[in-house]
Amino acid sequence: MTRDQTGTVAFAMRHVRRIGLLSAMLIVLAACAVRPGDGSLQISDKPLSGATDHTVLVATTRKRAEAPATIFSRGRADQLDHAIATVSVPPTHVPGKIEWASIPPGDPATDYTLRSASYLDDAGFVAALDRELLKRPKGQRSVFVFVHGFNTRFPEALYRMVQLKHDSKLPQVPVLFTWASGGNVTDYLYDTNSATIARDGLERTLRTLAASRAEKINILAHSMGNWVLTETMRQIRISGRPLPQSKIGIIAMAAPDLDIDVFRAQMERMGKPPKPFVILVSKDDRALKASNLLAGGSGRLGSYQDEEELARLGAVVIDLTDVKAGDAANHGKFAQIAQAAPELRQALSSLRLERRVGTTETTVDAVGNTAKAAVTFPLKILTAPITALSGR
Repeated sequence: MTRDQTGTVAFAMRHVRRIGLLSAMLIVLAACAVRPGDGSLQISDKPLSGATDHTVLVATTRKRAEAPATIFSRGRADQLDHAIATVSVPPTHVPGKIEWASIPPGDPATDYTLRSASYLDDAGFVAALDRELLKRPKGQRSVFVFVHGFNTRFPEALYRMVQLKHDSKLPQVPVLFTWASGGNVTDYLYDTNSATIARDGLERTLRTLAASRAEKINILAHSMGNWVLTETMRQIRISGRPLPQSKIGIIAMAAPDLDIDVFRAQMERMGKPPKPFVILVSKDDRALKASNLLAGGSGRLGSYQDEEELARLGAVVIDLTDVKAGDAANHGKFAQIAQAAPELRQALSSLRLERRVGTTETTVDAVGNTAKAAVTFPLKILTAPITALSGR
């Protein structure tokens, strides 16, 4: 065997070992999870018994499901599709959690339950969006777009959107953008490709929202969903047809599973945003450690520790390391802080610019250098590039 052949075999063996170790780590992290499968989205017509209804608009690159009570599958659709769903949250709900029914459709007194769901065409989606916006008074006609991450099935994406909306108590219209995740820990490459395919669908969705009666568009992406988000923002930037800046609210990136070098290149191409991205990081995120292993150790944005560089690129960095996670991987901490959304937004708005004496360098501090006084979680605003971040 030649030296080149030996090197090729060694490289292949290292790659196989890396994938095997990653799979083993992810399977261990997911082992305790009880997850919804096909048929879990049965409609419940039981009395609400004190439960709270939330109506969610859906834009998706998933295929419609053939199995009953499933709505959308793991497959990739040829074009963007839409739906509308109403989900109830039980009065016994614990913030940060999703109370899954042990047997569908569940009991609205104790479980999340699906109350109604239907597919929409493009015109139907726009009409439903306008109806939901007009239910809010002027000044509160905003939308909250959630882009889920890796290994997420449609029921999980839908109910997580509802949990975030319910716990945050914000009046925004919830819009779920759900791409064709395979919904299994072994689908990392499938999910990466599905996320890439979803860029055009998310751009089209954002342009639809911008053309609507919405006053602000606020976006939260989680994990691999940040690849969809940043690639979409990049392609909008280079298209020469920017979204109206007056409608852009908060853009938050939770535990972004994104190569730091890729993010750096994206931001350099886009330029520093007029409003900074908010990046939620955690040093104990086990899922990102596994992803970093698969990526060859290049570093993931969600566990990156050079917050000064991220500030120069145009980001507010918030450290969630001290927040107790609700999952074994410490990858879903954003769900735990949803209830603090109004206080967190106020804390971000309290950021102020300070110019260092004798230099042209500008730094930003929060009042007291911490958000603890305003937020009931141990959050720290590490650094930020501008005075305030606002989004109704």
